[in-house]
Amino acid sequence: MTQTNNRIFDEFAKLMTDAAGVAQGVRDEAENAIRAQLERFMGDMDLVTRDEFEAVKAMAIAARDENEALAARIAVLEEKLGISADKPQSDTDEPTSAI
Repeated sequence: MTQTNNRIFDEFAKLMTDAAGVAQGVRDEAENAIRAQLERFMGDMDLVTRDEFEAVKAMAIAARDENEALAARIAVLEEKLGISADKPQSDTDEPTSAI
């Protein structure tokens, strides 16, 4: 009787091992299918890569720095010319024509 019990347990263990292998295979196939769907979905969204994002970010920082430098230069020039940055310059220098 001991031999029969061991054989039943051995067959059951083999069956469970095979079932675990099949389950792992199904899991791998499901992961691959989901990964492929997500890659296709993200490809359709036309997302930028990290490198592209970093390049545009660096360009924006450089443009902002240049803008600040130009604004400072304009302020210095306006100060030298006596122009107030708060109010626009009027066109009173031009003669008016009488019709």
